[in-house]
Amino acid sequence: MKTTWTCWIVLWLTGALATAQQTNAAHIRFVFENPKLQPANYVLDMNEDGTGHFHSDPGSATMSDAESIAPQAMTTDIKINEPLRGELFNAARSHNYFNVACESAKSKIAFTGNKTLQYTGPDGNGSCTFNWSKDQQIMKLAEDLIAVAFTLEEGRRLTVEHEHNRLGLDAELQQLQDAVKSGRAQQLQNIAPQLKAIASDEKVMERARLRARQLLGS
Repeated sequence: MKTTWTCWIVLWLTGALATAQQTNAAHIRFVFENPKLQPANYVLDMNEDGTGHFHSDPGSATMSDAESIAPQAMTTDIKINEPLRGELFNAARSHNYFNVACESAKSKIAFTGNKTLQYTGPDGNGSCTFNWSKDQQIMKLAEDLIAVAFTLEEGRRLTVEHEHNRLGLDAELQQLQDAVKSGRAQQLQNIAPQLKAIASDEKVMERARLRARQLLGS
């Protein structure tokens, strides 16, 4: 699994670099890896115009969606809106295109996943990998991007719940609302289709439909 994932990342990185060079456009990639979580690996690719792409692979951890359906890999286009989009590219340029030593050794910091921030553009390129960084801006960016990935994963789960377990939607949407309030879920425009489908489905309980409408307005 790990070998396949590594090969896939190398191939994708090669393609992304070639695309960035051809279009002369700035590009940021965020890679996350933690085999104990779901998803275990994912990549967020973001262009400076806000367009982007997301791919995730499930891990070996015992987790399931509705009706014991195993989590699946996901690939989807995404859109990153302001202010996060500007914060990402401004931080990359103020941090030497992420060509910095961002890992901070601290023995009591638990492992929360390997995180890589990578910048490629006409003005430079670089990357850094860390579990935890004392650079608050770097950590904040990582947390924000993890929140984007969380939202996308919730969108996948909502699709499964909507198809196989409508009664579970209310609890799932409440968890998403709580995550939005705490900042653990961001950029909800990326799962608007799933939320609209729930909100308009008369077979879904009204409370869940109301939550979906509220999330669409957040």
